[in-house]
Amino acid sequence: MELPYAEPYKIKVIEPLYRSSREEREQWIKEARYNLFNLKSEQVFIDLLTDSGTGAMSQYQWSEIMLGDESYAGSTSFFKLKNVITRLLDMPYFLPTHQGRAAENVLFSALIKEGDIVPGNSHFDTTKGHIEYRKARAIDCTIDEACNTAEFHPFKGNIDLGKLEEVFKKYPSDQIPLCIITVTCNTSGGQPVSMENIREVSALCKKYGVMPVFDAARFAENAYFIKIREKGYEDKTIREIVKEMFSYVDGATMSSKKDAIVNIGGFIALRDKSLFDKASVFNIMYEGYLTYGGLAGRDLGAMAQGLMEGTEFDYLEARIGQVAYLGEKLHQLGIPIQLPTGGHAVFVDARKFLPNVPKEEYQAQTLAIELYVEGGVRGVEIGTLLADRNPVTRENRYPQLELLRLAIPRRVYTNNHMDYIAAALKNIWDRRESINKGLKITTEAPIMRHFTVELERV
Repeated sequence: MELPYAEPYKIKVIEPLYRSSREEREQWIKEARYNLFNLKSEQVFIDLLTDSGTGAMSQYQWSEIMLGDESYAGSTSFFKLKNVITRLLDMPYFLPTHQGRAAENVLFSALIKEGDIVPGNSHFDTTKGHIEYRKARAIDCTIDEACNTAEFHPFKGNIDLGKLEEVFKKYPSDQIPLCIITVTCNTSGGQPVSMENIREVSALCKKYGVMPVFDAARFAENAYFIKIREKGYEDKTIREIVKEMFSYVDGATMSSKKDAIVNIGGFIALRDKSLFDKASVFNIMYEGYLTYGGLAGRDLGAMAQGLMEGTEFDYLEARIGQVAYLGEKLHQLGIPIQLPTGGHAVFVDARKFLPNVPKEEYQAQTLAIELYVEGGVRGVEIGTLLADRNPVTRENRYPQLELLRLAIPRRVYTNNHMDYIAAALKNIWDRRESINKGLKITTEAPIMRHFTVELERV
């Protein structure tokens, strides 16, 4: 008999979970103003709000917590992390930050001015927020296949070269400070970008004098998909693929709370010394000194170890395999999801799931609330709420994809939890025809509203 797959780790510490009643959840979500971010963690049974900072660190990462050097300047933990980043990414300059959006804030402060254009593949919420806050504009150049959740395409995160070149031809290069390649592309469903596409986008950027930059939060998961889906990379190691990926870009922002499997942390990696010097000024202003960047030394050490663990094939196979397991369960039940499943989450197509709910009543958020009430499972809306309002007209932006993201924390849940999630969604699926009313906003922030928005049932 062929041996079945088993995870390459065992559980050493557990965190008890409270099993709430449906009545409790109905009351709690009402008190939270139908915003899942407002729930207390103990009110959630399975938390799929995000995979950012929610993973389980290894014994080696916890060892680094004890080894942390808390010197204000010149910490040995900083140099440990610097050496890992240099070895993995082959980038000579780096700045630590307290998380990914902080890295964006520092780099964009050095690069983006009012009126600029920033093309890329489905910019994520904080990325677009930082761009628009500076009165610049993000232009989505993702391939059209990404918007068809039922279509199987191995690299739905790819940038459409024709769309990108149109942007380069329309605007002068001094108005385009960078082109962002998000790997994997979260907003389109955690979808990977092929090495071929990275290479071609890089060449196009260089042709028009534009700087290619990674949003690298899930670069290791992207490398895994290149290894298993792209011809010519089957026999390469994850770290070999990572090094080639980064050879095509001039910089990167990183939320280390994802593929470095830490609870807090991020960084900027750069090739150009002059840009590093410029960004360093903002790093000191916003984050702290250059060798700690808003983090404790112990966090820098845990991040260094996590980057090494996160680029191991066995780890990635188990991590992405669990996401695929949930995706396949839902697909077999007939529940519409973004196909193929991405690296960090399963994305449910809320528009197809709840066709009777008007788009103006936030279909994905409505589905997210239903899932919480049904089973205590907290997901997150990647749809109209997150897309925010047009900064000029202040009208809602209705994205082509209206998704409920179920982000799986790394090394946290078992497949029994995945079965529970699937059963909860199936119960809602079976009564979907009766769900014909959604939500309306009562209070919202002027930008990145989805974090603090307050709603009520229609």
